[in-house]
Amino acid sequence: MPSKHPINDLLELLGRRWMLRVLWELRDGPLPFRRLREACDEVSTSVLSQRLRELRDERLVAVDEAGAYGLTDDGRALGDQLIALDAWARRRAAR
Repeated sequence: MPSKHPINDLLELLGRRWMLRVLWELRDGPLPFRRLREACDEVSTSVLSQRLRELRDERLVAVDEAGAYGLTDDGRALGDQLIALDAWARRRAAR
């Protein structure tokens, strides 16, 4: 059941292990499962499969005709926010 505060639902989703990393690795375009797994430091196939299933259920990721995983329009919009967070984190780290 969705919470009264959508941010809580989003934080719960993104707080799952490897979820943000999967989204991050897909920011530049679709990747086949094996390349995505390699980009995610060899996350286990079962965990990656589960995260991709959850992201597809949330309509943030889709599979193209070649079998590669890529961000949907909503996924790209979220990815833009992650890029902004990355910029913030880099500025903070540089201090």
